[in-house]
Amino acid sequence: MTTVTETARATLAPTARGGLAQSAHDSLVVAKRNLLRMMRIPEVVVFGLVQPIMFVVLFSYVFGGSVNIGGSTRASDYREFLMAGIFAQTVTFATAGAGAGIADDMHKGLIDRFRSLPMARGAVLTGRTLADLVQTALTVVVLAIVGLLVGWRVHDGIPKMFAAFGLLLLLGYAFSWTGALIGLSVRSPEAATSGGLIWLFPVTFVSNAFVSTAGMTPWLRHIAEWNPFSATVQACRVLFGNPGVVHSGAWPMEHPVWASLLWSVLIVLVFRTLAVRKYRSATA
Repeated sequence: MTTVTETARATLAPTARGGLAQSAHDSLVVAKRNLLRMMRIPEVVVFGLVQPIMFVVLFSYVFGGSVNIGGSTRASDYREFLMAGIFAQTVTFATAGAGAGIADDMHKGLIDRFRSLPMARGAVLTGRTLADLVQTALTVVVLAIVGLLVGWRVHDGIPKMFAAFGLLLLLGYAFSWTGALIGLSVRSPEAATSGGLIWLFPVTFVSNAFVSTAGMTPWLRHIAEWNPFSATVQACRVLFGNPGVVHSGAWPMEHPVWASLLWSVLIVLVFRTLAVRKYRSATA
């Protein structure tokens, strides 16, 4: 009788199907679920668009003309200098929303429901990060239109422009795994939002996003130039042909495209591994 009962339980218990193809399928299903959820709550997308637009307008017209960019204080030069930083800040700040969303799913018990399904364990997190990437891409498109309206231009051709946007989205996807880890490590969405923003401010402001690193003290400049965020900003300015590209002895600043790519891939590998491990232990 005991043997029959154990066999029945093993038969009825859901088991995740293995294989890369199945994992990709499950991830896309979860991503579709999250995208449909975003469409049903459009105010989340709208509010996500308002903040970067406000940054563009405020920084452009408040600081434009008062910041020296390569010897020029023209407002138009600062607006072109600014946009790469705003793009990078926008894709990075989406991390807080990713962490809050995962924490909310944990808090409501939705993750436990996913566990009862025969799906790849990492698919829940991968699907969530892919859905956030789609939302981030939409935000970047709207932000690019706003940038064009305030005077930002691309000077080195369409292919390099798309390469720059690709690096931006890769950085946003990489940092979304950091948000996923934070969301799994806290007990509420509010804590995930706060925890996601605490580390984002020093990462984005101790960088070359809004001012040149040339005027920083040596130790702070060294930190800023090796900041993964700064590498992506520098790469975008190079690919867009925008002013403010600072040359220094730091390898990431001399090879920003490669540095941005390597940093983003490294962040994905490290934090995806940690997040999936945390997910398995948190729901075990």
